[in-house]
Amino acid sequence: MQEKNVSFNNFEQCIKCTICTAYCPVVAVNPHYPGPKQGGPDGERLRIKNKFFFDENLKYCMNCKRCEVACPSGVKIADLIHSARRRYGRDIPELRDRILAHTDLMGKLARPVAPLANWLVAAKPVKTFMDVMMDIEKERTFPKYQRRGFIKWFKKEAAGLQDKYSKKVAFFHGCSTEFQHPEVGGAFVSVMNAIGYGVELVDEKCCGVAMISNALWDSARRHAEHNVKVLGKAVSRGLPVVGVSSTCVFTMRDEYPDVLAVDNSSVRDNITMVEKFIFELVDSGAVKLVFKEDYRARIAYHVPCHNEKLGWGIFTKALVGMIPGVSLTVLDSNCCGMAGTYGFKKENYKYSQEIGRPLFEQIRSLSPDFVCCECETCKWQIEMSTGYTVLNPIVILAEALDLEATAAANS
Repeated sequence: MQEKNVSFNNFEQCIKCTICTAYCPVVAVNPHYPGPKQGGPDGERLRIKNKFFFDENLKYCMNCKRCEVACPSGVKIADLIHSARRRYGRDIPELRDRILAHTDLMGKLARPVAPLANWLVAAKPVKTFMDVMMDIEKERTFPKYQRRGFIKWFKKEAAGLQDKYSKKVAFFHGCSTEFQHPEVGGAFVSVMNAIGYGVELVDEKCCGVAMISNALWDSARRHAEHNVKVLGKAVSRGLPVVGVSSTCVFTMRDEYPDVLAVDNSSVRDNITMVEKFIFELVDSGAVKLVFKEDYRARIAYHVPCHNEKLGWGIFTKALVGMIPGVSLTVLDSNCCGMAGTYGFKKENYKYSQEIGRPLFEQIRSLSPDFVCCECETCKWQIEMSTGYTVLNPIVILAEALDLEATAAANS
């Protein structure tokens, strides 16, 4: 789609304080990246005059949104950068980028041969081949595919039980729950049922965040339009749309209109994170949680960058903090450096690890039983770089709750 050289954003509100640059994790480690101020509002002033002022080094932006969290003027700096990449970028995505971007397609292809696929991407000769021929970093550990996905489990084990609940939610589970971590979806269903809510699945596609990162703009837009349509059907029936991945939720709420120019106004305010959804029910007195008396854990909570941008880490902190046997430490505000597919790429790997170093060091110093985090790619990065297990908050909640007693309390 051809667009005029105009800006959708409030870049003129930039007061040139450069706090965004000070908070940018990429600027500190990568000399090629011009930084959020120069690449965002400063660059936009030039780009709307002449598109040839576009800088291809904006590809190094991780889209972590830390610049936007820091900005005192509310400028959507990262959105400026990625909107500029969509409008003016001249790089053609490589085969590697297309493979990394199509998370749902790759999951479907890998599932029938999951043990073989997992063995292959872990084998040194294959990792060396991918490093040399595809620029996928050989030191990177890949998440494991599962033979049995969440949807198949749900249809066989849980779907028939959902009709007995008068209150329901639409569940956007995301690619990682379907292909790598079906236990997250299982935990979601268990907890929602225990608090008196049935679960419905929607005919979702990948949220498109990996496509945005890899400049597959047309594909990302098609996925966004599809998801807005199917989520709209659920919302029209009065169902809230609840997710377990902070990145999926953030992308659907904010990236669709601000980066892809897809109107999501009919569904945006109905899309939420499960932690926020449950906390608000508990806080209002509508739901009661009953925890196991013998559950004990020392937990370190990493707030993912996208959840920090949403401002919703407070709900996870409060919800996990309700568990009587938990000692919870909220980690310092640091980016893990993974940024979806960013950390898989050879040219980004050393920057990815350097960005995440302060986080890794703090986790090691605390030596928790495990780490809590709502983002699957943060999970992959932290587990690879520290050796500590990372659990989604809904999995922690499912393990800590007395599900039968909770169900009885909410019947």
